[in-house]
Amino acid sequence: MDKPVIEEVVEQLQTMPQHLQWQVLEFIRALVKAEVRGTPGQQLLHFAGSIPAADLQLMQAAIAQDCE
Repeated sequence: MDKPVIEEVVEQLQTMPQHLQWQVLEFIRALVKAEVRGTPGQQLLHFAGSIPAADLQLMQAAIAQDCE
């Protein structure tokens, strides 16, 4: 069975120089403080189907042309 993530992180940290360990700690603290942004999908459902099919086809063609 795979090791728990926390154990793997600790093992990796133990092999790193202390200045990099501090960077990891600062990053972890930033992640903990980060607030979740955005709108829950449930609140966006009323927009479903609001783009006309012809417009969706134009968008799909533009994406296929420019992104491939």
